[in-house]
Amino acid sequence: MAIVPRRKRLNDPNLRDRLYELLEHDHLPYSVGSRFVRLIVAIIIIDVLAMILASVPEFDARFGPLFTVVKIGAVAVFALEYAARLWSVVGHSPRNLSPTQDRIEYALSSLGVIDLLAFLPASIALIAGSRSTLVLLGVLPFFKLVRYSPAMRSLLSALHAERRTLVGCLVILMGAVLLFASLLYAIEHDVQPDKFGTIPQAMWWAIVTLGTVGYGDVVPITPLGKLVSVFAIIGGLTMIALPVAIISTAFADEVRRRDFVVTWGMLARVPLFSHLSAAEIADIMRLLRARTI
Repeated sequence: MAIVPRRKRLNDPNLRDRLYELLEHDHLPYSVGSRFVRLIVAIIIIDVLAMILASVPEFDARFGPLFTVVKIGAVAVFALEYAARLWSVVGHSPRNLSPTQDRIEYALSSLGVIDLLAFLPASIALIAGSRSTLVLLGVLPFFKLVRYSPAMRSLLSALHAERRTLVGCLVILMGAVLLFASLLYAIEHDVQPDKFGTIPQAMWWAIVTLGTVGYGDVVPITPLGKLVSVFAIIGGLTMIALPVAIISTAFADEVRRRDFVVTWGMLARVPLFSHLSAAEIADIMRLLRARTI
């Protein structure tokens, strides 16, 4: 008597785990996961390009129905992907949470919010029939590339790691704006009451000067005011260079950390290196890098 295999139930843990691995970790070259990633990225690019072209009246008048079909298809794909991630995330949280808590944790995470925004606002705009709103929201799926771009994820991780330092830079910048705006108000408000008559007006000059933009719509005309402007410009160069240096250093560290994690994961699959610790693998990587150089 032949044994008929049972159909897999929708709540089968094995099926759910395989789907989670496909969506989250199976991104090796020529794997099913890598093909899925390329498909999603292609849909994102086509969707964003369609909405950009839809903002051009000539293209929208000629290809408007095609753009709508592209958006409906993209919304359907992104909604199905979100539902699949929401269903398969159960049991994969670092903490021992219930299925409901696992799904809430994913839904409230930064990537979960990005996945939701990729289709929900556009769905509402499609139902409401608001063409301008639909085009305006067409760029939201672009942020889904954060999930599939290691460089973008490394940059976000670097910004998150240096958030306190960057907030400190912002506080210093605001202090510099207030200082130079107050000085120019005291020096120029009698000479140019229409441009430096109040500190908020002077703050506009301070912001564009410290930002090294210098629109030229507001400039000091007194010798002392021009001298203060020189120090403001020099201070602006420092204000720009400081966060750039912090972000670039943190980004480079994050890229090296991610490369180490990936290399460690690949070496751990090799039986010869499976017993090695992280420190030993790091030593091997440094030795290989030194030989390469």
